[in-house]
Amino acid sequence: MECLIGIQGKDFVLIATDTISARSVVAMKDDHDKMYPLSDNLLMAVCGEAGDSIQFSEYIAKNVQLYKMRNGYELSPRAAANFTRRNMAESLRSSRSHLVNLLIAGHDKEEGPSLYFLDYLASLNKMPFAIHGHGSLFALSIMDKYYEKDLDFAGASALLMKCITEIQKRFIVNLGKFRVRTVDKDGIHDKGTVAPEPVVAA
Repeated sequence: MECLIGIQGKDFVLIATDTISARSVVAMKDDHDKMYPLSDNLLMAVCGEAGDSIQFSEYIAKNVQLYKMRNGYELSPRAAANFTRRNMAESLRSSRSHLVNLLIAGHDKEEGPSLYFLDYLASLNKMPFAIHGHGSLFALSIMDKYYEKDLDFAGASALLMKCITEIQKRFIVNLGKFRVRTVDKDGIHDKGTVAPEPVVAA
């Protein structure tokens, strides 16, 4: 019932996640942060089983930092995504599999912005836009129709609001507000939270 949304723009990646922490049919808090900074220019958004999400995210974040300490430079977004995918694949073949879905957003000096989609079956793909969760059933068609290459921030924000509003209108579960961050050459920027536009009954 969670939702992660990622949009790659001209020189940045925009990530939005819902802020609901729920168990079964009960929403326990509405200000849960589902994003984990991995480095100065690398951000991971996570959804799935609560314990797995936290444990796996912290494990990846600490190992990315350890790599930087040992080698003196940071992993590129592509290297970090493949490292995460390898760990997910190894966990699938053990008794400690992690039921988590991820979006990894980053910016590299050579490759520019990049967005990676990784699911709990360790399927990794580099994509211009991606959505995890049931919200994808309603919003992917909007992405297909309105996404354009090299979007500026205003265009990406407008597209994000179209998706959030459609999810609010069509999805039976109220996901409330979404937390938004961007990643570019200058680092990770918190853009606060956005709420879907109110649905007016016909």
